[in-house]
Amino acid sequence: MKNHVCETFYFDEEKVNRIKQEVVVTEGLGRLFKALADETRIKIIYALSREELCVCDVAQIIDATVAAASHHLRLLKNLGLARSRKQGKMVFYSLNDDCIETIIDAALKHYKGEHGLRK
Repeated sequence: MKNHVCETFYFDEEKVNRIKQEVVVTEGLGRLFKALADETRIKIIYALSREELCVCDVAQIIDATVAAASHHLRLLKNLGLARSRKQGKMVFYSLNDDCIETIIDAALKHYKGEHGLRK
């Protein structure tokens, strides 16, 4: 049974052309969601949403080496999701803006609602 497929092929040319022009704004957005698809990076983003952390702090939080933490943080920085500042020999990271925190909070609320988990 193919209830999810139209029985005849027809499309609304005007609607399709209009929306085709609109969806171009999503180009490149896949990189953001690819970065967020990694559980470790989600943990890092969540931790950075709470406060600024040095690379060593992040490594301890995610139970990883400093090199692994640094790799994830560099990727997040290159995507514009995090920023860094150097203080002496230490490098501290924070979220680049509140938008990514909003995305994570919305995803958590959705997940908790869908799966009946406690807040």
